[in-house]
Amino acid sequence: MKSELLLRTLQLGLCIGVACCGADTSGGILPLNGDGESAYPIVMWHGLGDSCCNPLSLGGFKNFLEQSIPGVYVNSLRIGTNMIDEIGNSYFKNINEQVQEACKIIANDSKLSGGYNALGFSQGGQFLRAVAQRCPEPPMRNLVSLGGQHQGVYGLPKCPGESSELCEYARKLLNLGAYWNVVQDHLVPAQYWQDPFDRKTYIAKSLFLADVNNERVKNESYKDNLLKLKNLVLVMFENDTVVDPKATSWFGYYAEHDDKTIVPLQNQKIYTEDWIGLKELDQSGRLHLLSTLGDHLQFKEEWFTENIIKQYLL
Repeated sequence: MKSELLLRTLQLGLCIGVACCGADTSGGILPLNGDGESAYPIVMWHGLGDSCCNPLSLGGFKNFLEQSIPGVYVNSLRIGTNMIDEIGNSYFKNINEQVQEACKIIANDSKLSGGYNALGFSQGGQFLRAVAQRCPEPPMRNLVSLGGQHQGVYGLPKCPGESSELCEYARKLLNLGAYWNVVQDHLVPAQYWQDPFDRKTYIAKSLFLADVNNERVKNESYKDNLLKLKNLVLVMFENDTVVDPKATSWFGYYAEHDDKTIVPLQNQKIYTEDWIGLKELDQSGRLHLLSTLGDHLQFKEEWFTENIIKQYLL
């Protein structure tokens, strides 16, 4: 009861008086030109401390996509009843429950029934990957992950966005005990926290990441479903000061018992033993590792248009 009261108090403190807009429902797979080309719908999932429709973040980006891709339908996932709920849920709601809710939203959206492209921002990248692995219908075509933490994090060096009080609270809980049951249940970053000095506890206790990365008993459907993707696009920000280590955006991570040496994806068991299909995606030319200058989620529209929209969203 006390923990619930604390979480609600923190959420209420975030109220900034901006209403969350609902996703436009007047889209679908619509013609772009007279040659019969069509734009698949796009599903977006925001990052930590953000919301689906904030005009200063994903709300504005939704407008950019709609202007760049005439007739495209964009569903920016809203996990919560309003912006305050969404921001709080991005910190405190069990990820598996969030993924389950996202799967229902996608399945119930008739505009997505023919397939869709997915665009994940920060932690939204690994969350949408979980959607691809657990909920293959309707089919996800291309998954673009921008600054995702696919091998987890080991630190919050800099708090993203404007919700600094929540972030500082999260940092304290992570330092106190990331694998305590109550922390795992109620703190989102803890559920993809990977301690390189205690992998045994991570594998045993991680509610989300160890499962979705198939690090325990292997779930073959996770691999089979991820291999249904046409493309998996992983974007790393070269000057990222939020994600630690930044290589996690490419499935790179610290060596065991080491927080300095980075082991690249191709040298890790998740790839060499192909736990979720990354090796097969790579060998078939469907795994794309991109990078861009800038801090976390900072990129130019021109770069995004040339490298993402024209390649994977049309």
